[in-house]
Amino acid sequence: MYNKNENGLLIKNLFDAPLVSNLGQNIVYQDKFSMNYETWKQRVHKFANVLANLGVKKGSTVAFLDYDSHRYLEAYYAVPMMGAKLHMINMRLSIENFAYTIEHAEDEIIICHSDFIPLLEEIKGRIATDKKFIVIDDFKKSVPSQLKIEGEYEALIEQANPTFDFPDFDENTIATTFYTTGTTGLPKGVYFSHRQLVLHTLVATTTLSSPVSQGRFHRESVYMPLTPMFHVHAWGMPYIATYLGVKQVYPGKYSPPVILKLISKHKVTYSHCVPTILNMIIKDSNIDQHDLSNWTCIIGGAPLTKELALETLKIGIDVHAGYGMSETCPFVSTSHLTSEDLELSLEEQVDKRCRTGNPVGLLQCRVVDDEGQDVPNDDKTPGEIILRGPYLTQGYYKDRTHSDKLWKNGWLHTGDVACINKSGNLKITDRIKDIIKIGGEWLSSLELEDVIRKNKNISEVAVIGYPNAKWSEVPMAIVVPSKNCTINEQEIFDDIKLNIKMGLIPREAITLKIRIANEIDKTSVGKVNKIALRNKYC
Repeated sequence: MYNKNENGLLIKNLFDAPLVSNLGQNIVYQDKFSMNYETWKQRVHKFANVLANLGVKKGSTVAFLDYDSHRYLEAYYAVPMMGAKLHMINMRLSIENFAYTIEHAEDEIIICHSDFIPLLEEIKGRIATDKKFIVIDDFKKSVPSQLKIEGEYEALIEQANPTFDFPDFDENTIATTFYTTGTTGLPKGVYFSHRQLVLHTLVATTTLSSPVSQGRFHRESVYMPLTPMFHVHAWGMPYIATYLGVKQVYPGKYSPPVILKLISKHKVTYSHCVPTILNMIIKDSNIDQHDLSNWTCIIGGAPLTKELALETLKIGIDVHAGYGMSETCPFVSTSHLTSEDLELSLEEQVDKRCRTGNPVGLLQCRVVDDEGQDVPNDDKTPGEIILRGPYLTQGYYKDRTHSDKLWKNGWLHTGDVACINKSGNLKITDRIKDIIKIGGEWLSSLELEDVIRKNKNISEVAVIGYPNAKWSEVPMAIVVPSKNCTINEQEIFDDIKLNIKMGLIPREAITLKIRIANEIDKTSVGKVNKIALRNKYC
């Protein structure tokens, strides 16, 4: 008799039945390790046997703590395919939050790169004593530790049985969990089922492969992630790359010289990252020695600024924006250009490339006002983006209160403020918590940042709301000078006045205050931490 749970939307079916069974294609880790898909698949089976021998079974939680690597890719498949949960640990959290996520997720086994063993030893007294540890060392060496080390990853893999019978089970079984890096309160656990991850993979594959040319990800692409694999499954791209059977290059610890070398040597054609990483790469002193004209980079996690987009396009990189959240798995929209758009000058293309873009398939997307009513599609009226769809997280792990708030009235509330045009194309203007309310008017911090960032003497800028007795709050720009440069505040005010006169920003922007700083606070995933900035300067 047919079992409805067999052959369902399980990750093992992405593994066993990819779109292209390209077993001879390579998966590369820096220049330390290279293997074809056939060898990689055997290693996934071996890893599952290693875990089973240590007591992992359906419902167990296995944590992973590593740089971007082929080993992480093995965990993306082996752990969920056993019916266990993969917890992707963010090593950049504060030590208190780091310990909290390990206990809250109920990790039983932690696989950890040797570089992060000191972190685990530091919290040894704050986590349960029955946890088991596997250490990862690129040189296959044993690592002395106070922890209960079961063995070194590669040594255990070499000794393991190369076949494992991955079971069938309900496709709604939780496959992965990771923790959002909120700027206040404890981190919140986001989780996804097998069904959701498979649907996200199929939808994102269709979205990214459908453009004629710009931003296209296809069977002959060469993929390298530049978003940490602990963060929203590296935007789900490793699942897509494996499903398409493309060559994959994993960079390990991020270093612009290493990244550029890998792009050149392996002819990488597709990556994704936050603006901070892209800016580091294009500002590397050896950038002129590398041909990046075949490289596409999709930017998310923070807005792609017009200045960064133009500078990147002039180098020859095909850059464009994407949008999503930890809670959305993450793809919500992308800003692909049409053939007609590509006939425009680079300066004219920038606006389109920096937009939030059109929503992907299977998602219902609305932009609503404070009363929950849809705003006009006039590309001017702001509202909050709210979503429905089959692969959005069902809530936060063991946290009913925040889950109910996230899914208020049956829609996932993103907290992002956007405008929408007649073709359904989105343009994010701010986060709800970052909108500056001057009197009764809303002022976008992102629009002000775009204006100020054009000043060549400024390296970084972040705009926050500053308390004001008369107006409730006014904008404050925290600016970091470029190297060996001095900031002329009057020039900034002159730029603000010109943009007000041209009708590009509201007249309330004239109330701007300016603070010079050495650096701008960031979150653990490289986003500007505006709550920290408000605590520091307000």
